[in-house]
Amino acid sequence: MSEALTKRIKELEAELEELKSQLKESGEAGHDTGLMSNPSPNENTVCRPDGNTNSSSSSKKGKKAGKERPFDFSVHPRRHVALRLAYLGWAYQGFAVQENTDNTVEARLFEALLKTRLIQDRQSSNYHRCGRTDKGVSAFSQVITIDLRSTQFCGGLGVTLPENVDVSTKNKASGSELPYVKMLNRVLPQDIRILDWAPVAEGFSARFDCQSRTYRYYFPRGSLDVALMADAAKRYEGTHDFRNVCKMDVGNGVLQFERTILSASVKPVQPRDVSSTDQYDLFIFEIKGLAFLYHQVRCMMALLLLIGQKLEAPEIINQLLDVQSNPRKPQYSMAVDYPLVLYDCHFEGLSWKQETEEVNYVLSALQQHWTQSAVKTHVLHGMIQGLEAIGGVSSDQCWLVEGSRQKNYRPLLERPCCESLESRINHFVKRGRLEREEGENGGEMVHRGKRSKHSHNSPGLPVSAEMPSSKQSTDQNVED
Repeated sequence: MSEALTKRIKELEAELEELKSQLKESGEAGHDTGLMSNPSPNENTVCRPDGNTNSSSSSKKGKKAGKERPFDFSVHPRRHVALRLAYLGWAYQGFAVQENTDNTVEARLFEALLKTRLIQDRQSSNYHRCGRTDKGVSAFSQVITIDLRSTQFCGGLGVTLPENVDVSTKNKASGSELPYVKMLNRVLPQDIRILDWAPVAEGFSARFDCQSRTYRYYFPRGSLDVALMADAAKRYEGTHDFRNVCKMDVGNGVLQFERTILSASVKPVQPRDVSSTDQYDLFIFEIKGLAFLYHQVRCMMALLLLIGQKLEAPEIINQLLDVQSNPRKPQYSMAVDYPLVLYDCHFEGLSWKQETEEVNYVLSALQQHWTQSAVKTHVLHGMIQGLEAIGGVSSDQCWLVEGSRQKNYRPLLERPCCESLESRINHFVKRGRLEREEGENGGEMVHRGKRSKHSHNSPGLPVSAEMPSSKQSTDQNVED
């Protein structure tokens, strides 16, 4: 390296050090000036909704530099309300919060409730849900009840006033209630929407005060005999023991399987000429009941699909509901999850508060989803028609049952069976998840043990059954 080049490098290094020194001095001077100067009240200030004014240039920095003052929930009234919501469940692992994932509808819902400061925390929110839908299942009319922050210092249905509230404040006429629907929809994902809300009495529960639940399962005609399926669906109506048409959740204390089905039907989505045989016509299996067991609707639909393919006779439903003759469930796959919708949760006497602007906002979001899905559907249909036009033959396989189809069908009553209810109870008693006690009249009581995992039931609800036989349903799980 030449002597001139070495000299030049040393000069540049010296200049760099001098620039660093100047920059450091300049920064310290600016910091001192900022600490000593006070902005004019009328300069670069923003009026906040709560009446305070902050400098617009420093408000964001201030929030990051110091902690925000805690929100004092104790000075606000609380109101027990029902919220009705719709969601597309295809991207979620179910409705209810789970220990192994936060990708649930309920997790997103509570994030929104906390972000809007409508609740302080879940534990103190007096929360109940009407139904617990499974992974991939959607809902149009899911209902929850919860205590939310309120503006109603003069009281009202479901309102609890804060302690030591000033008399003048209590007698002061309150304005309109917080816009719960708007507040939540602005922070929820697009596939979860609040539809409306209703004030309810303090003891009202979305779970225990629901009069009925209605599920819909959508399916194409394909090669199915829908008339045979419609006849078979009627056999579900009435009160039956559905242990062979559900997933028995014995480990969580579900020991009674009698449920009442108010109506069950198979009908076209768009009523047409009854002589239509278009395999792309869509149908609905609609079922209305007081409560449902875990995976009950999907098991019911699986049986209907077997009947529609003429692999089973409609009488198979009567045979599986006869638990005296068939006490153990034969092994079969459920119907898939994505066509299932919790369509309605019915309550008596609620006055739902709807806002036209918000209804249109939700409608617009759903129309956007529909446009994308409808276009994709017809793109696929066009490709199918194109292949059929050059000699392709469509498969008559039913694509709505989990797992692969066996080449040689084996009738349900000839298949291996699952464990009996009594065997499962004994298994969980040994593991400490259930406990046995001597009941009245010399009978035996079984209830959740100390080592039981988180149950689907609300906290404090006793789940017990008198063995070996009891007709009383003590647990009204609403799941699918």
